[in-house]
Amino acid sequence: MNYTTSISLIIGYIIILCLSVITIIHIIRYRKKYGTELIAFLLAASVLTGGIIFSTLFVFSVTFFISYEINVLFWKLSLVSGVISLVISSFIYSFYNEYKKIKPFPFLYYALLLGMLIGALLGPDSIELVLDIPPPSSFSVIDPALINFRFNFITGAIIILLQSLITIYYLYIASLINIRSKKKEESLPLILNTIVFTIPILMNIYYVILQQTVFRELYITLIWITYFAVNFMLINKPEMFFVLPNRIYSINIYHKSGILLYSFNFDKKSDNKDESPIWGNILIGLNHILSEFIGKKDKIDVIQTKKTDIVVRYEIDYGYALVVITNKKNSIIEDLMLNFSIEFKRKYEDELIDLQDINRLIDVSEFSGAKEMVEKNFQLYL
Repeated sequence: MNYTTSISLIIGYIIILCLSVITIIHIIRYRKKYGTELIAFLLAASVLTGGIIFSTLFVFSVTFFISYEINVLFWKLSLVSGVISLVISSFIYSFYNEYKKIKPFPFLYYALLLGMLIGALLGPDSIELVLDIPPPSSFSVIDPALINFRFNFITGAIIILLQSLITIYYLYIASLINIRSKKKEESLPLILNTIVFTIPILMNIYYVILQQTVFRELYITLIWITYFAVNFMLINKPEMFFVLPNRIYSINIYHKSGILLYSFNFDKKSDNKDESPIWGNILIGLNHILSEFIGKKDKIDVIQTKKTDIVVRYEIDYGYALVVITNKKNSIIEDLMLNFSIEFKRKYEDELIDLQDINRLIDVSEFSGAKEMVEKNFQLYL
């Protein structure tokens, strides 16, 4: 019996398992770097279901023989966990396109197909294990080429349909993100990863149709390569996971008298034009209430509309407020506002101190140099 493939799969599994554990710990520890708790949770859940649960069940079902019943059970559970990982990733892709907006279609369709898949797998003849050697008498390592799983028509059709629809959805959302992205290099890793990810899915579809184990081994090898690349990006390039779903529309700096000192518009072609009048009304209202709130203990720090959050940072000692209009308030936005405000105070300290006298004539042109600070601190959103 040739154990080369078995040993290779076990080594690959150990590498992916260790990397997945490290990635999950990193995401939980540095969850603020991923923009919001929700996105961090979904990313960690995707790594858990795909890199750990699915990979473990897959390896134990094809490289170890325990019994016919247990091996088939592990294979069925690996199919369900693999599909759940794909659905979670679909939610993440949906957030990349438009934060926290989940359209009923296709996710209701996915839920229906997933329910149908689980129902089909509960059938006794949904999957048959075929062993090309006499079954070992005890737990043992086995050559994956000698163990095969055959699907009945209904189970195979549901798996093919479900994986095909999810893959098409991945490609569709990735294309939309690339079209809408101001900087194509920001969305390029997502596009490339999506295209590469379709290859192992195709290998799995070929395996379901042709029942040739070589496609199954190609599938797991390629999917692990994809997992490795994604985990590497999650650890080393977390900004990709908050820049894509997060947008900043404008930055405004108001003096406590209500005078607009500086304004910078990020998105001249905003997809929230219907909210522009609302922004204007809210900012006009802020003009009137800033002088009341800027010296108070309890202050408004965020105003929510249907599609946007208007985030306010007060600088009481310097008599101004920084107002950022974004699609979603999160810790990343708040940190960037803090860094910008520190630099703004440092550069315009004398001017801001002079403006403490509200009877002094305000020359807003003095603050035109704030543009360079905006471009420096918020460059990821330009």
